[in-house]
This record gives sequence, C-alpha cells and structure tokens, in this order.
Amino acid sequence: MATKSLGFAVSVTHLFGSKSPPKLCVFTLRCSAGNGERPWKTSGARLMLEDGSIWKAKSFGASGTQVGEVVFNTSLTGYQEILTDPSYAGQFVLMTNPHIGNTGVNFDDEESRQCFLAGLVIRSLSISTSSWRCAETLGDYLAERNIMGIYDVDTRAITRRLRQKGSLIGVLSTDNSKTEEELLKMTHSWDIVGIDLISGVSCQSVHEWVDTTKQEWDFSSKGHGETFHVVAYDFGIKHNILRRLASYGCKITVVPSTWPASETLKMKPDGVLFSNGPGDPSAVPYAVETVKNILGKVPVFGICMGHQLLGQALGGKTFKMKFGHHGGNHPVRNLRTGQVEISAQNHNYAVDPATLPEGVEVTHRNLNDGSCAGLAFPAQRIMSLQYHPEASPGPHDSDYAFRDFVELMMQEKNKKSEPQISTVSSLDA
Repeated sequence: MATKSLGFAVSVTHLFGSKSPPKLCVFTLRCSAGNGERPWKTSGARLMLEDGSIWKAKSFGASGTQVGEVVFNTSLTGYQEILTDPSYAGQFVLMTNPHIGNTGVNFDDEESRQCFLAGLVIRSLSISTSSWRCAETLGDYLAERNIMGIYDVDTRAITRRLRQKGSLIGVLSTDNSKTEEELLKMTHSWDIVGIDLISGVSCQSVHEWVDTTKQEWDFSSKGHGETFHVVAYDFGIKHNILRRLASYGCKITVVPSTWPASETLKMKPDGVLFSNGPGDPSAVPYAVETVKNILGKVPVFGICMGHQLLGQALGGKTFKMKFGHHGGNHPVRNLRTGQVEISAQNHNYAVDPATLPEGVEVTHRNLNDGSCAGLAFPAQRIMSLQYHPEASPGPHDSDYAFRDFVELMMQEKNKKSEPQISTVSSLDA
C-alpha cells in the first residue's frame, strides 16, 4: 500500500523569484521483506516532478541524473518494443502494468538500433525470468544501454496525477548529493516542446531494407504479385513498420529525416512513407517543407509523426494533448467502414481537423477522446494514421493499412499505364 509522508514547504524564492514554487511532497512505498527481497544490489533513487512531488524508489539499470517528460503507457505486454521505440525520445515511460521484466529481453524484439527513451518507471521488477526467448535480464539490458530505471514506486498514483495535470517534466536521480531544490530547478529549466527530436533518432545515410516479417509471426500479408518501390523517411521509424511493408511486396529505400524531396523524386518511387517519430511536429519545419514538396507527385502514407506532418503540410494545425496516447488498447473507429479497431498508439500531439482544407477527409477517430486518428485526401493520393498499424506491441486490427497503401500505389501505376486518348482530331492533323 502506498503511504504519503507529511508534506513540507521549502523556500526556493532565490530559484524562482517572486513566483510561488510548488509545494514539495515526498511519497514512499512500503516494501515487504523476506520473499520480496531482490537477489541483486539496489540503490535509492528519486523521481522529482515539476509540480513539486517527490517519489522515492529503488533504481536499476544505469545510475546518474536525467531529465525528461513523464508519460504513462497502458500496454500489458511488449516492454522491450516500447523501450526501443524512437518515438519515446526525451521521455520517461511509466508502465501502468505493475509487473515488468518477467520475460526478460531478447535480440529479436528490438524496434530500432538502440533505446532512445530517457528512463523507465515501474511498480514491480520481476525477480526472475520465465521465457525460452530470454537472453538477459531487463536490468542488465538497461545498464548496458545506459538507461535509468526505477521500481517500487506507486505508479498508480503517478498515473492519476498525470491524468489530472497532464504530462509533467521530471528528473530521475540516484545522486544523493543533489538537493530536492536542485532537482526541482532542473524540471523547470527544460521543456520538450519546440525541440527537434527526430534528427537525433533518424538514420544518417540512405540504405535498403529487405527483411520481412518472420514466417512464424506473419499473419495476413498478401502481395499483388508486383513489387512497389517505397521511399521511407526515417523520423524514428520502427523496424516492424518496415517489415510489414516488405511483407506486402514493397522494395524499401530508407532515407534520413533531412533527405531532400528533390532527391526522393529522382528515385521515381511508387510511393513515399513518412514514419513515426518523437516530439513536436512544429519543431521540424524542414520536414514539413519536405512533405509539401512531395504531396501530389506520388502516393504517400503518413504514420504518427508522419500523419502530423501531413496535417501541417496540408495547411492544418497540430496541438499538444493533455497526456497523449500511449498503449496497445486504444479504440479507434474507421469512419469509412464503421468498424472499431483496437490500436497501438504513442503520441503527445494531434491534428486539429477543423483547420484542414476542404477535400481532406477524417477517416478514423479515437473513441476515447474523439481526436483525429486518420486522414485521407484522394485528390492528392494521401492516407495517414495517427497510430501504429504494425502494432508492435499490440493487436493487429489495423494491419490492413499497409494493403491499402499498396492498393493506392497500384491504382496510380495502372492510371499511368492507361493509353492516353489524343484530343487532336484527324482533320487537324
């Protein structure tokens, strides 16, 4: 059971001027002895939130002090895919599922080349692993990648706080020499809004992607017997998005986030994918400009960050959500078919459909809050989803989106191959 210590006020006027700082409150969690003892060494840690609350915990993984935005994820499984999702750059991920680490980690479930998140916050760290695929423990995995983690903290209470107040900046620290006033000052000296995070997670050079979904994990890929060349912009792309495209018969060229639109068009692709990625879409105007220069020339598919960039390129606006969508259980209605899909989502920003021009259609809507979850603009051969159709981790309800993209490219290819009827009469010839 979580217990709250007596709150106490600390005078930090010299840090914040005349503005009244938040009251500092310390929260601890009672831990059972005996069977609950961990078989490895632990050290104390603190999570300081910008609202002045302090959460005492135990650390695992890396040590030190790190600042980031705290968000909660409601997925029940797939913590390794979450750890390696580049869309979490600059964020501490709090898992609402209380038991984490019980299946360890392996080398097949990586979604990118490294962990990009700032840290991991969990309630209970498993004392053992029980999966035949396990290659090492979660603690060792994070330590090797210099990622901080804390456990034995009241994640339910923190989640309620984030739902009430919105995403908060926090500081994780195992450094006992830092005062609470210093940690609080750090939370107020950093902000994730307006920062270009995609350039730090994107690849640095052009390369081909050939891996498909492994046979034991594939479920619905049906190609058209024809190969389509797709240029995929890496704004923080997940490996399983590329695998799903490849499984549907696409030849994929992955390019960096700063790759010029003119170079992409020189490749004469059948379609362009704008991928998922972290942070504020308004902080990357160069990416919006790239999207603008490609629209209308080839079919395009935007996912998550790509969806938001498409919204801006079409003249719409994006806004920061209160606490975003993070998890593998978000209900979305496909407005074209009426069907409800359970989707995997990870984003803090959304497109405001009221700001979009005439002709742009909202195709999907999040049923939890009514936010825009998908767009289409048939006149320019555009489709997009706010969520992750490959669902790694998550359900596979939305995998059809990759087939829809292939069909969009096929329609365009067939249109170009149709014989052109001359408008010049024989008398004028």
